[in-house]
Amino acid sequence: QVQLVESGGGLVQPGGSLRLSCAASGSKISIITMNWYRQAPGNQRELVATSGTGGGIKYADSVKGRFTISKDNAKNTVYLQMNSLKSEDTAVYYCNVFIGGEGVLDLYNVWGQGIQVTVSS
Repeated sequence: QVQLVESGGGLVQPGGSLRLSCAASGSKISIITMNWYRQAPGNQRELVATSGTGGGIKYADSVKGRFTISKDNAKNTVYLQMNSLKSEDTAVYYCNVFIGGEGVLDLYNVWGQGIQVTVSS
């Protein structure tokens, strides 16, 4: 019913920037909370950034000061701005959002398909 489409990944040199987008499709929906995860080969899935209902934002220590999570409610889109990228940031990135429907009990936990980010010279 609700789908997320991720875009904006790719190959970037160390020190460069990328902005990942995660667009939610559906009628009469709103983004309540948002998260970005990543998983590098051989590693467990890591929570990179999260934003809760109260507006509080938290980042993994490894990305603090470099990554920024945000959203555009008009576009139902979540973003992850990634600056000063390092080779260690190479991973598949997943957006995860809690989306509210028209009714107060309409709550969806939706995952994006994952998108590759490769930081290499």
